[in-house]
Amino acid sequence: MAAALKDDLMAVLEDRFARNMGRHGGLDWRSVQAKLDASAAKLRAVHEMERTGGEPDVIAHDMTTGEITICDCSPESPSGRRSLCYDRGARESRKENKPGGSAIEMAASMGIELLTEEQYRELQRLGEFDRKTSSWVQTPAGIRKLGGALFCDRRYDHVFVYHNGAESYYAARGFRGLLRI
Repeated sequence: MAAALKDDLMAVLEDRFARNMGRHGGLDWRSVQAKLDASAAKLRAVHEMERTGGEPDVIAHDMTTGEITICDCSPESPSGRRSLCYDRGARESRKENKPGGSAIEMAASMGIELLTEEQYRELQRLGEFDRKTSSWVQTPAGIRKLGGALFCDRRYDHVFVYHNGAESYYAARGFRGLLRI
């Protein structure tokens, strides 16, 4: 990553970190920056999260292992990651009107993972997300084997989990990513 691009990204991340201390109280920005500086792959993943509208921020810090968790904290599902079906199998199963990609494939190409239902609910404890959009979440193999996939949103001050055919895609449904550094 070019030095100027890296500097710009770090400035945006540091500013967001400082404005949202309730998400990661007790953690110092220098610790986060050091971990990102130590891994070009992790830095690239965070850049992709930012580039696609995710507004990544630190949401957890494991004091025992030192692991830091970065997650998409944009108010709505990231705008650059919408209109995607769930995974490659779902995308390939469509005979016509195929989406441009899938959530699982895009997450893998970015170096991040989709949130689980539990992680999604934890994120919602830090703020109100997906009040107008929805986000695919990791789907248990048994549901996926039967052709379904899960997504979540927040409506009526409550987090809902729904199902849909994995091949479906909508302009208001995307996915949120998670990165451990």
